[in-house]
Amino acid sequence: MEALPVELIADIMGELDLPSLIVASHLSTRCLSIASDRQLNPWRRPILRALHTLNYEDDLRNLSVRQGVPRQNWIEILSLASPSFLLFEANLPKLSADEWEECFRRRFLPSWSKWKKDGSWRQAFMKILYRVYHRGTSSCTVDENWTKYVKLNRNGSANLLEHASRAYNPRVAFDDMKLQANLMHLETRVRVLVELADVRIIVLGCLNKPRSGLTVNVNAHDLLHPPGIDSSDPLLLPSMKRSSVSSQFSTLLSDDDPGFTAHALQRRTWGVPSDFAVLTHPLPTSGYSSYPFFTPSGQDRRWRSTGDSEEDGLLWVGPLMITAQLKSPEIPGDLELEDMDIVNALGRQQYGAFTWEDLFAVAPWMDERITKKVDGPGLGH
Repeated sequence: MEALPVELIADIMGELDLPSLIVASHLSTRCLSIASDRQLNPWRRPILRALHTLNYEDDLRNLSVRQGVPRQNWIEILSLASPSFLLFEANLPKLSADEWEECFRRRFLPSWSKWKKDGSWRQAFMKILYRVYHRGTSSCTVDENWTKYVKLNRNGSANLLEHASRAYNPRVAFDDMKLQANLMHLETRVRVLVELADVRIIVLGCLNKPRSGLTVNVNAHDLLHPPGIDSSDPLLLPSMKRSSVSSQFSTLLSDDDPGFTAHALQRRTWGVPSDFAVLTHPLPTSGYSSYPFFTPSGQDRRWRSTGDSEEDGLLWVGPLMITAQLKSPEIPGDLELEDMDIVNALGRQQYGAFTWEDLFAVAPWMDERITKKVDGPGLGH
């Protein structure tokens, strides 16, 4: 083994579990130097496996006391580990202010940086982490009296709305939107856009086979399915090819729908942005690790679609609601739920703020597709 190249030794060490890697790193001076190298870093894969399986062993809890472990690995741990583990079990290392800031921006939504104020990034990180844990285990809303969420309208505009946190229920809020849009006869559909360490971004909308294109929400489909990205080939970046109106939309275009015809044709021929990249700030969980591309994990269920339509050839109609659901630390693992169970299941009744800044962080392509951004209800006149 001593005669092998250092890269190959590091790759072999990366296949070990964490306790075995700790032993292997002390077998010889050469193994210790390889394990301590920031570039080779054989610790990353065992640590990620432990985080993804929620297997927080004693070796992971006390990893900070081992001098041979590069400190950059703690950025991954602080970005993905459960709040209870970081708050009450792990021995945290001494990191620089820049490293704490990187951890904060990887773990939390951008708008949550408002809580930093005058303290250090470490203080802000631990403060927000405790608030997330507290809100996930109780119904307390003292720290956040108002919950913000985004509504995508079918005419291309969007509203940033808010509701009293103590009485906030996205199902009730969306029923009000359905009532105003005369869509109460349609079933509410719920989808997970992306899941982070502490929150999952969910959308509520309605699917239908409309007779007219006036009710179709083009931006709803573009949010869940970034234009130009194909789930069958998720690693290829989209090109700048101009997309055309699909046959599904073409059947809805008529002289009776001049507004929709102009809107759909204009927005569907703008072209596709060429700068799609895997989301890292904030950092998705393993089930959405390739987001906005398709992640073959079984959890990423945005891609059950054909062209511009969802399953069974249905289209998104009327308004679409986007909100941030806090994950309960008391429920281990990620339950694979469908539709209304996503908001009705145990431990899914707490929500956090979701603003424009958060929307364009997780879906930057929507910035060009939203025609008007309105703070509050109304048309923004």
